[in-house]
Amino acid sequence: MIRYIQDEAHYAEVVERIRSVRQCLWIGTADIKDLYVKEGLTSVPLLKVLESQIRQRVEVRLLHAKEPGRNFADDFDKYPLLWSRLERKLCPRVHFKILIFDCEVAYIGSANLTGAGLGMKGSTTRNFEAGILTDVPALVDAAADQFDAVWHGLHCSKCRRKGFCSDRIRN
Repeated sequence: MIRYIQDEAHYAEVVERIRSVRQCLWIGTADIKDLYVKEGLTSVPLLKVLESQIRQRVEVRLLHAKEPGRNFADDFDKYPLLWSRLERKLCPRVHFKILIFDCEVAYIGSANLTGAGLGMKGSTTRNFEAGILTDVPALVDAAADQFDAVWHGLHCSKCRRKGFCSDRIRN
């Protein structure tokens, strides 16, 4: 499967897929804000969904470029399990937007982990986004390898942006 995803389809095709992950979810994003998702007749922070997945023993890794805003931080504080079990790293050079679902499906695209990017905002307030959702092993493996290389700090020794790195993966 290789499927082109645009605009509001990101919510149905990418965000809703997070709920079906069984083993691992890797999220790489430049920007992260308080993204809300539908839950019954209401909406809740995506962080609640991530905490629920962690309770189900799903490994969740979050790799992002900068500290999130105040609203995200306030929501984060409501889910204490995230403090101890969400794996999170910061790298100011991360600009890719990659989600890896159970090492079987990848989203590779333009949408950040924000309401206007991946969230449930309406067509008149969301960003214009584009991406690919795929289960083609070569593409999934390439995306996972890139994520994993940054996650493990393979570029850190030669990085010339260390002065901007507030939470270094490696020195």
